Amino acid sequence: LAHAQEALSSLDNIDAAEHKASSRIHNVHQRNAYRLLNLCRENGGTYIKVGQHLANLDLLLPEEYISTLSSLFDDAPVSTIQDVMQVVKEELGALPEDMFSDFSSEPIASASLAQVHTAICKKTGKKLAIKVQHKGLRETSKGDLLAMSNVVMLADKLFEEFKFGWICEELTPQLPKELDFMNEGKNAETASAHLMQTGLDCVVPRVLWDFSSKRVLTMEFEEGFKATDVESIEKAGICRRDVAKLISSVFNSQIFLHGFVHCDPHEANVLLREHPQKKGKPQIVLVDHGLYKTLDENFQEAYARLWKAIVMADIPGIESACKSLGVQRMYPLLAAMLTSRPFDEVVERSQTGSFDCAGASQKGGDKAVIRGYAQRYIKEIIAMLDIVPRQMLLIFKMNDCLRHVDYALGSPANTLVIAGKYASRRVFESERNHPQKGGLLDCLRSWFSYFHVLFRINCYELWSHFNVSRINQ
Repeated sequence: LAHAQEALSSLDNIDAAEHKASSRIHNVHQRNAYRLLNLCRENGGTYIKVGQHLANLDLLLPEEYISTLSSLFDDAPVSTIQDVMQVVKEELGALPEDMFSDFSSEPIASASLAQVHTAICKKTGKKLAIKVQHKGLRETSKGDLLAMSNVVMLADKLFEEFKFGWICEELTPQLPKELDFMNEGKNAETASAHLMQTGLDCVVPRVLWDFSSKRVLTMEFEEGFKATDVESIEKAGICRRDVAKLISSVFNSQIFLHGFVHCDPHEANVLLREHPQKKGKPQIVLVDHGLYKTLDENFQEAYARLWKAIVMADIPGIESACKSLGVQRMYPLLAAMLTSRPFDEVVERSQTGSFDCAGASQKGGDKAVIRGYAQRYIKEIIAMLDIVPRQMLLIFKMNDCLRHVDYALGSPANTLVIAGKYASRRVFESERNHPQKGGLLDCLRSWFSYFHVLFRINCYELWSHFNVSRINQ
């Protein structure tokens, strides 16, 4: 709190004319970003998890915090092999070498809550990935959450413009679920079953329940590299546009078709490889299934109507869908937050009838414009986060993660159109399953609306594919 007071005093001493030109405001943000980074690193575990979440909030936090806290994705703590063996023995009743062959002494990946080691199954000879929770995390996490919640509540009372309590409100009940690897294993199986129904090229590692517990999760090992590793993508001969479309399709199918959503799809959790049966085509390996959200039908339908209206540039439809989500006057802001594009683009598309905007960047929207848009309306954004349904908050987190992945790929595909396709299907199925009093006439109207959207989207995708092929020639 003393640091916060110092920061506010420093900012207050910068007059309006100096505010834009001086580097002092940058120095204030950078200094406090380093303080937050050190806080997370020194305390580890839960603090790193929260720091990673903050690093994705580029619509809310200054760039200094985003760039500094992003390092938490790459330098997570690593437990010693002795601690790993102790956790495995406490959970499974035997040391790793007694159950597996070639258990690796060094982890292949480490995150805020756990690290992953490889081994060979003695029965099948298959390579395994064994996720082991950091020692002591289960015991300290409750106190960490309590401490953070109390500090946030205190700051909320002391600083009138501090309105970030929703972060703790949403993350506090979720973290205990992430620490239960049995829950993660069940999430993985549910997600795998849903994805198989879609026919999308996405794999979820199979869980071995005989070697799993609350702090140890054993899965079959699946090869893959980060979906943002452009060099590996090009080396594998995979089209980045196909990658972007597949990633967008996987997560939009979860949102609009099944309502069971992976809410932490950062680059280390979305792995990629060339499809073993389809040369030159991508296949996703989706890992880390600890953080999921089940969307209720009413929210799903309202959210689908909103996305359908956004893609079709139907401004009255956007306003109506936002009202059903509790947002009235600020509906242009909600649409801009979801798409990471200024609402002016929707207005322009409503006049031109196009899915693209002439002034829009072909790299996922001009990031500088979006950041300026966010800074201009920061108070309204924070106020809106207190209004929207709680389910929306983790959806925002998921969107933030996917936006970072899309930017890293160069935004080669119009992911708004992909979202619109799945949203339109959800709206159509909802209207078909719950017909209104109009009977057959309403059914025909619903079918025609869905057909119209699909026809326009398919024509747009064919046109885009033709243009890309022509450019590549």
